[in-house]
Amino acid sequence: MKIGLVGYSGSGKSTLFEWLSGVKPDPAAVHSSQSAMATIPEPRIEALCQIYKPKKVTYASMEIVDTPGLSRDHIGNVPKLAQLREADYLVCLVPAFSGAMVDEEMKSFVEDMILADLEIATNRLQKISEQLKKHLPKEDLEKLREENDALELIRDRLEAGNPLLAEEMSDEQYRATRSFRFLTEKKRTIFVNTGDDETDFGQYDKFATEKEPVLAASVGLELELSKTSPEEAKAFCDEMGLTLVGRDKVIRSLMDNSGQMVFLTAGEKEVRSWLTSKDGTALEAAGKIHSDFVKKFIRCEVIACDDLVRLGSEREVKAAGLNRRETKDYIVKEGDVLLFHIAQ
Repeated sequence: MKIGLVGYSGSGKSTLFEWLSGVKPDPAAVHSSQSAMATIPEPRIEALCQIYKPKKVTYASMEIVDTPGLSRDHIGNVPKLAQLREADYLVCLVPAFSGAMVDEEMKSFVEDMILADLEIATNRLQKISEQLKKHLPKEDLEKLREENDALELIRDRLEAGNPLLAEEMSDEQYRATRSFRFLTEKKRTIFVNTGDDETDFGQYDKFATEKEPVLAASVGLELELSKTSPEEAKAFCDEMGLTLVGRDKVIRSLMDNSGQMVFLTAGEKEVRSWLTSKDGTALEAAGKIHSDFVKKFIRCEVIACDDLVRLGSEREVKAAGLNRRETKDYIVKEGDVLLFHIAQ
């Protein structure tokens, strides 16, 4: 899972990158992207370690990508935004200090992304137009015309100032555009970066929609206090009447908002958490571990982590009849402990 951070210069985007990933922004990467892995907190791992006493413990992680700050006059933003096309999910950082307006900032973001997508669609249509003038096999010409028709509709929508919505696109449009990874069809979270003295983070919930959830935190303060002990951070907040949101809560929220969830594998060799898609199958989860698991999948054994922790061992879980054998089509549930059986 690759999470792309986007924001205008001065929004605190690189501070958010450091807070989430623990990696300092590289000054040499100010005009390019920088990525780092952010560990996803998983409290159930500790309980599993008490059962299995594993030699190794590994937490799932997501890739956080910091990109160059955008210009509010929109000049030069298209190439900067191009670095986000490979991201699976976007976090749009909006400052709520110095008089910045959250709704106006988001409107400006969408305008920039529409312009970036429009450039991609227009350039591709120009190339298709040139190719259609050549003597090509009939099958190739038909594919080009199909792509051209789909892209013309998309271009018209973008020129009208409307973002692309994946669920509103026809199969033809999706086939024609999936390789371009348009920005406006990516799902995203609005992240409001508040002032250090903010105490009412809930006031920003009004900007949330079903497709654009909102998170809010004082990123600079959170980063600064994350470098102190929990006791020192609590004492400071108590004295100043402040509340920390916490990195773990933000990371888990981004995981959830981006359509991901955690499953686990456990044994004496290793206890490990993994990311997979919500409503993903056992076969998809197997592929997260190794591509060979997909090819050689036989079945998987499933135990709910809560049952395993409550009863204390696999033996007790099986004695209670709470383990299951499932096929590749099984829909994995959050917190499942899976054991895959593959052909040798």
